[in-house]
Amino acid sequence: MLRSNLATRPFYNERGVHGLLILAAVVVLALTLFNVTQIVVLSRRHLALGHEIAAADGRAQDLRARAAQERQAVDPKQVAQISDEAREANAIISQRLFSWTDLPNRLETTLPDGVRITLLRPQVEPDGSVTVAMTVTGRSIEDIEEFMARLEKTSAFSGVYPRDDVPTDDGLVQATLEGKYAAAP
Repeated sequence: MLRSNLATRPFYNERGVHGLLILAAVVVLALTLFNVTQIVVLSRRHLALGHEIAAADGRAQDLRARAAQERQAVDPKQVAQISDEAREANAIISQRLFSWTDLPNRLETTLPDGVRITLLRPQVEPDGSVTVAMTVTGRSIEDIEEFMARLEKTSAFSGVYPRDDVPTDDGLVQATLEGKYAAAP
């Protein structure tokens, strides 16, 4: 194969070069058109969002003004009265929700043989918690302490403590116990 050029004038492949230049020009033109359309689309979107922002700001100002008017129209004494009534209603509801069967059942399961309950007074506090005061009679202080320990072991009672203990004429010990009661969920 001959590798020398025998032509009198050198041959340049101009068609290929022109074809590549035309292809590059078409690609540049296409990218330019794409960029122009994107600029137009994004400009319209930006303008639309600007209008939405202005409308939202106007609405927010109107709502703030209406809220300020409503706050001025509300009587603080009336709000306090309604709040007190709601608190009272919640306290009544809490008292009605107290389970009178669950408490004695729990006490029965924790009561040792040497202890009797002679008085039981549950009290629903304003915060909704239940304080149980009970008077118990036992053969000895140890029996009453065992009862208190059993109550503490359950998840229903906490903070059980004796308020007083007095010996009775029969040789027994009478104690008044108090503690927090959490009703079963």
